[in-house]
Amino acid sequence: MKDRVEIIARTERRRKFSDAEKAAILAEADADGVSVRQVAERREIAESLIYNWRSARRQAAAIASEALEFIPYGAIITTGPAAAPAVPETQKAPRPVSSPMPSAPEELDRPHPGARPGAIDIDLPSGVRLSVDSYVNEKALARVLRAFRDVS
Repeated sequence: MKDRVEIIARTERRRKFSDAEKAAILAEADADGVSVRQVAERREIAESLIYNWRSARRQAAAIASEALEFIPYGAIITTGPAAAPAVPETQKAPRPVSSPMPSAPEELDRPHPGARPGAIDIDLPSGVRLSVDSYVNEKALARVLRAFRDVS
């Protein structure tokens, strides 16, 4: 039993730990012969915080070790540039002179203005063209390609 009594006069703000501090605390907790409870008491933090950091570290390691997967969609035919579907002149509507919403500059249209690193254009058999770059989420792209495959 401890003879220590704490009187909390005010509530402290939530502390922020840098990545280096988290790594040091986790290394301390991972050492042989040391329990999480001991480290938590020594650092005056909750045990659950150390367990949460450990869990986040395991999840990050699992994601980093996960191999990128190629998603086969179909055959690639390189006969020439894909032609856009022809639109009859009668269907082309003139652009209104004054629109309620001003058109956004190009920098606001894309999340990454300028050159798109790793840009890939995917021409699907349905005539749809997908344009992605190195910032694309692989799992989201896989869902989109599966949806197009299921529709066609």
